Amino acid sequence: MSDTKKNKVGRVLIIAGSDASGGAGIQADIKTCAAFGVYSSCAITAITAQNTVGVQRVEAMSPDLVAAQMRSVLTDIGADVIKIGMLANEGVMQAVIDVIDELAPETTLVLDPVLVATSGDVLLEETAIKLLKDKLIPMAELITPNAAEAAVLTGIKIEDALGLTKAGEVLMEMGAGAALMKGGHIDGKSVIDVLVTPEGNHIMSAPRIHSRHTHGTGCTLASAVAAMLAQGASMEEAVSQAREFVFEAIRSAPKLGAGNGPLNHGLNIGDEGKDTPNPDNPFAALKDMK
Repeated sequence: MSDTKKNKVGRVLIIAGSDASGGAGIQADIKTCAAFGVYSSCAITAITAQNTVGVQRVEAMSPDLVAAQMRSVLTDIGADVIKIGMLANEGVMQAVIDVIDELAPETTLVLDPVLVATSGDVLLEETAIKLLKDKLIPMAELITPNAAEAAVLTGIKIEDALGLTKAGEVLMEMGAGAALMKGGHIDGKSVIDVLVTPEGNHIMSAPRIHSRHTHGTGCTLASAVAAMLAQGASMEEAVSQAREFVFEAIRSAPKLGAGNGPLNHGLNIGDEGKDTPNPDNPFAALKDMK
């Protein structure tokens, strides 16, 4: 990475829902960007009353209010990367698409297609899924679905790395620039993720951490990738650093709550830390297989 890129303050506009418990959504996104030294702004799409055991209530913002938040940020502070999480409904999704088309058509877009929470609660109306596939996926430089979300979007039953790869290739055929296929929900001693790109597929594996403290892992991973991209990292470097961050955040989780507890977003990720990863972290020596 060049000195110019390193010294630049990256800007990430986060479009997502608010999590009252602070472990996922906007709160996790902002904390993650801060850990990477990136400036984050936000457009809140929904307010959720949730905690580590489930989602108790969801109230979506009006599409006009979501659009207004985006315009306020994009016409003043701007954004190097837009990270999209929970969109709640078709109206909000269409508003997001319209503003991006109007004000940020060339901005790098990282799409975390939030369909269900870790607890299993549905977070996106079914009527919005078609719009997601037809309009939003083709706008994304990177899409980051887990196995369950990828199955909904592609119709492919996913049980292993091959299924993740096939689903990722379908998502690219749908228009995504690349796909980070998350395999954390697939049973096995190791966690398998696959980065599917036009240049080739990268299969990444690491030992599974047996922990119930995984609330917000998807939000955190996508925001970490967005933060790295905002600083000029390549897609492969961004994904590698993001996976390492999530591994450490799970390993050092504060162990709060009675259910799926939050991660440790307070990790210190400076320039030196990025160059000298924790030697005890298996991701540090991980090599992609093409």
